[in-house]
Amino acid sequence: MATILATQNPIIRPAQAADASALAACIDAAYAKYAERISDLPAVSDGCAQDIADNQVWVAAKSDEIIAGLVLVAGDGFMKLANLAVHPDHDGKGLGRKLIELSEHEAKRQGFSEMRLNTHVDMPENVRLYQHLGWAEVSRTGNTVSMRKQVTSS
Repeated sequence: MATILATQNPIIRPAQAADASALAACIDAAYAKYAERISDLPAVSDGCAQDIADNQVWVAAKSDEIIAGLVLVAGDGFMKLANLAVHPDHDGKGLGRKLIELSEHEAKRQGFSEMRLNTHVDMPENVRLYQHLGWAEVSRTGNTVSMRKQVTSS
């Protein structure tokens, strides 16, 4: 069982099947600000139950409410940060950064030296955040910005 991390009341823990609908609602709330300005934004909350069953999914819960989520997918030689969402009521409190740190910790723990992610070209604030945290942009194809980060064992 993975380590459970606490962040001043929110508890970060592996997601359970019963979390799927609450996680989907959290993701929808987190992406609502982007949906208003990005017409081709995919349905980012689709498949939460399948992600929980097939991938590595973590949630941050506060008073039994899901307030953030992280989806990691083990790739061929890399760990993909497939989704990271923080409910807008909890933005700006460092929870997203904690989840990114968790993703890097898990990648290292599982023997990966590289992480990858994709974000949308019309989410420049996300690109800047990831760059600030040591991620490098490697390509832009259509509306997709692909980023990568090397992670090494500490």
